[in-house]
Amino acid sequence: MEILFSEMPNPFTYFVPLFFLLIAGEAYISYREDKELYSLKDSLASTWVGIGAAVFNTLTKAYQIGLFFVFYQLFEPLRIEFLGYDNLGWAWWVWVLCLIGDDFNFYWHHRFCHTIRLFWAAHLVHHSSDKFNLGTAFRNGWTIFLYKPIYWIWLPILGFNPVMIALCMSFNSIYQFFLHSTLVPKIPVFGQVFNTPWVHQVHHARNIEYLDRNHGGILIIWDKLFGTYMDKDKHMKTEFGVLHPPTKHDPITLNFHEFNDIWKDVRSVKSWKAKFMYVFGPPGWSHDGSRKTSKMLQQEWEQQRKAMAAQKEAQAELVA
Repeated sequence: MEILFSEMPNPFTYFVPLFFLLIAGEAYISYREDKELYSLKDSLASTWVGIGAAVFNTLTKAYQIGLFFVFYQLFEPLRIEFLGYDNLGWAWWVWVLCLIGDDFNFYWHHRFCHTIRLFWAAHLVHHSSDKFNLGTAFRNGWTIFLYKPIYWIWLPILGFNPVMIALCMSFNSIYQFFLHSTLVPKIPVFGQVFNTPWVHQVHHARNIEYLDRNHGGILIIWDKLFGTYMDKDKHMKTEFGVLHPPTKHDPITLNFHEFNDIWKDVRSVKSWKAKFMYVFGPPGWSHDGSRKTSKMLQQEWEQQRKAMAAQKEAQAELVA
């Protein structure tokens, strides 16, 4: 294990200077063109949350790689017996498969973060800003590293090296940094397969029709395959953030306020089914219907849209 960790490079080390250079450039463009992409309070919040996330990620790195290594070693005899190999090695095509598998894992991990309230509590901090800029990319939840590796366990079971898996996860995160900007226009051909800042704005929007869309990391094809893709409407104003934003900007509140709300909801009901739903049900679920999930809100929005369209059609017929 010591050899495993000592030989593992950290790709972020090489990209950090570029990250800060691009953030400075975006902030300058925002100031020069009066776009208000940044605010001091929001930027400080992203900075402190990002520092904390980096610390937690470092502290849990041994746990993440160690977990992969355990399953990698544990299933080696079974791979030899049933698949005819002990590991997949380091060939270029193995890297390609690992990157695709990693991105597939990220899609489902990310999608469940939006549809299961306990996981949403860990992920919510990333969406808590009403600004959308490159600095938002660092606003990651501190607790998400504890359960995220579970989605990746099947890769070491199949024989992908734990170091390769960790590097692919890092490459995915590095790519996603560049998605958090409103200054990049739509990229027609590239954007048919790969995730871009244009469609990632939809993911960070709190417009009702945009909720729970575009969960992909590097590839956007997963959203197209599994029915969660939506293109950005250039004629509609995009509102960023969450429907019920936190009242404070300190990193403790941003990371843990939803966990506190879950605890309050669980204590407020006696039914074990309701308690379970408050933890593992979709965000917005309530036992008495006082709150609404994103699907319920979208259904209401669609009904209103159809009603307005029918009304306009009826008015047009009267005029004619």
